[in-house]
Amino acid sequence: MNDSLPLAGIRVLELGNYIAAPTAGRLLADFGAEVIKVERPKTGDELRRWRLYAGTTSMLFHTINRNKKSIVLDLRTDEGRRDVVKLAGKCDVVLENFRPGTLEKWGIGPEKLTEANPALIIVRVSAFGQTGPMSSRPGFAAVAEAYGGLRELVGDPDRPPVRTGVSIGDSIAGLYAGFGAMLALFQRAKDPGTPIPLSDRIIDVALNESIFSVMESLVPDYLAYGVERRRVGGRMEGIAPSNAYLCRDGKSIVIAGNSDAIFQRYMYAIERPDLAADPNLTTNDGRWRRRDELDQAIGAWTSRHSRDAALKILDDAGVPSGPIFTAADIAADDQYAARNMIQYLPVDTGTGEPERIGFPGVVPVIGGQSVRIRSVGPELGEHTGEIRAHYLDGSDA
Repeated sequence: MNDSLPLAGIRVLELGNYIAAPTAGRLLADFGAEVIKVERPKTGDELRRWRLYAGTTSMLFHTINRNKKSIVLDLRTDEGRRDVVKLAGKCDVVLENFRPGTLEKWGIGPEKLTEANPALIIVRVSAFGQTGPMSSRPGFAAVAEAYGGLRELVGDPDRPPVRTGVSIGDSIAGLYAGFGAMLALFQRAKDPGTPIPLSDRIIDVALNESIFSVMESLVPDYLAYGVERRRVGGRMEGIAPSNAYLCRDGKSIVIAGNSDAIFQRYMYAIERPDLAADPNLTTNDGRWRRRDELDQAIGAWTSRHSRDAALKILDDAGVPSGPIFTAADIAADDQYAARNMIQYLPVDTGTGEPERIGFPGVVPVIGGQSVRIRSVGPELGEHTGEIRAHYLDGSDA
């Protein structure tokens, strides 16, 4: 354990599966918490096999579950549930993302867990929250992203809604779960002599609400003005010009020249002083009305330049722009490397010998560079003996 990390000394019991609760566990583990991940016998977390191209454990599992310890417990048995309660008694936080009512059905709900530890913080992640008419319904991130309003805005207006390329709903919920755990830890530390009611120690994170919370003024705009936002492809509703454009070499760039001052420089950079001087384009409202015309002019300019040449011209003019990176681009990028945002660790890739594989660094940065990843996601049950010896029956059995 690195005692210099902010969460050193905090112990977390993770009962989560898939991405949402384990993302919260990853955040806490990254900054020094001891995160004990409970996995079912034989198969473990199903994420171990998601996008598994070779070997026995996916890079996705290694990424989401880095810096953690793994213990195998069967929560469907009396012994497994007793061990969970005993472990909870020695932890600061429990993370779980079962369907609401599951822990209670197993006899290890919040009331039972807090009998072992009256100060325990319990973070619960579910599709629709622990209360309300939809609380008992199951649901993955795809459902939550649709229910929270995001899916309706992703894609082109003349086609059905599409999904982003990652489980963004799970990841955002995981961020809120980690933040909620930190709020409760802060509250406990602020007045350690004052007992906190159980209701205030239960952090209730719903996937759909996590998505809804980042939808900006979607609902206020509708209620105030009757405006219902629509899919606009690579654009952002009401903001222009801001889009992706194809360059001569077949690569694409994003240019965000939508502020009033930047727009003037932008138009001169693409050799369209007539648009810079047009009084109807001096404000964003006017530019949005003529967004198709502007995108056509910008696209015509980028088609005459390579990606790097176009970015150089725009950068010299002070116009925010950037390449659309692939995984290969990110892995080779100097900016990511300078901040230690690609960290190389040995991992089994199914080839027989461990290979050095780059993993995403720790965010946020403390001390100028990303905090070091101490270990990739553990093997199934790798720490069962150690955890039993320290916290359960005192043996390696």
